[in-house]
Amino acid sequence: MDNTLRILLTEEGAEAEDIAELTGFLRAELLQLDVDDVTSVPAREELPPGARAVDVASIGALLVSLSGSATALTQVVNAIRDWRGRCRGSRPTLRLTIDDDVLEISEATTEQVSEAFDLFVSRHSTIGA
Repeated sequence: MDNTLRILLTEEGAEAEDIAELTGFLRAELLQLDVDDVTSVPAREELPPGARAVDVASIGALLVSLSGSATALTQVVNAIRDWRGRCRGSRPTLRLTIDDDVLEISEATTEQVSEAFDLFVSRHSTIGA
């Protein structure tokens, strides 16, 4: 089982700078947890010199290297849940991926989000154990 959680943060109609800022805030919070590292995902392709295109998918993407702690995934998911709850005026879509298991949260109630996160964590409770 992979000890890497991939997070993709998007928001319909948001500018690249807004996504980058939100991703930076989330990354800073995750780095305070018991994780080995939280890195940005490099762009998939090199752009030609002078090109101004932005790969929005890479701007909002993070890779979280989970530590050997049995509670690392739970801590990370709880932090993401809390962070998303504090996003005022926006409700970013989050896509969490471990191995081939994907959880996507967009428009949902707080209760639905909590339940989905809890199920995702339970499916991967052996990570770090």
